[in-house]
Amino acid sequence: MHNLLSMDPSSAKDRLRDLVNDRAVIRGDFILASGARSNYYIDGKFISLTSEGLACFARVVLDMMSGIEADLIGGMTLGADPIIGAVVAMSHLVGRPVDGIIVRKEAKDHGRGKQIEGPIREGARVVIIEDVVTTGGSSLKAIEAVEKAGGEIACVICLVDRLAGGKESFKSKGYRFEPIFTINDLDIPR
Repeated sequence: MHNLLSMDPSSAKDRLRDLVNDRAVIRGDFILASGARSNYYIDGKFISLTSEGLACFARVVLDMMSGIEADLIGGMTLGADPIIGAVVAMSHLVGRPVDGIIVRKEAKDHGRGKQIEGPIREGARVVIIEDVVTTGGSSLKAIEAVEKAGGEIACVICLVDRLAGGKESFKSKGYRFEPIFTINDLDIPR
């Protein structure tokens, strides 16, 4: 058991890398959300839905956010939900509060009919979070919704960049992109 709040940032990141390699990298034959075929899959849920994995992930994201001017952290439901919640809670514990938003694929057809849940407001600076980026499509959908609601994108952060076009896509649209790891940082046979 590690005390993540007192651990230095590089140790927390090293522990997160170990967890990703041990739990989230799965070998086989997979079709990715982008439609591409791959001989490995990075299942971010084995990080974001496990106690130590999520705590390490949130700690590393919070460390990265200390250099980014941001009011909110958000992303596409369902994958980003646990990460957002953990970062929001940990930010309060360390005295650097940031609130969260969750972006739906489309606006609800009932209630207030919102596409974004949480305290989005005009001019809010938002960090978009995702577990794995391939082409960046999910994050770009979240960005579109945030900008439509008047928010500004401070940065896109992900656990793993598969180096399959996401970085270039964000850059071409003028968005800052900061992966925690790329596939080159992991134990993935190619």
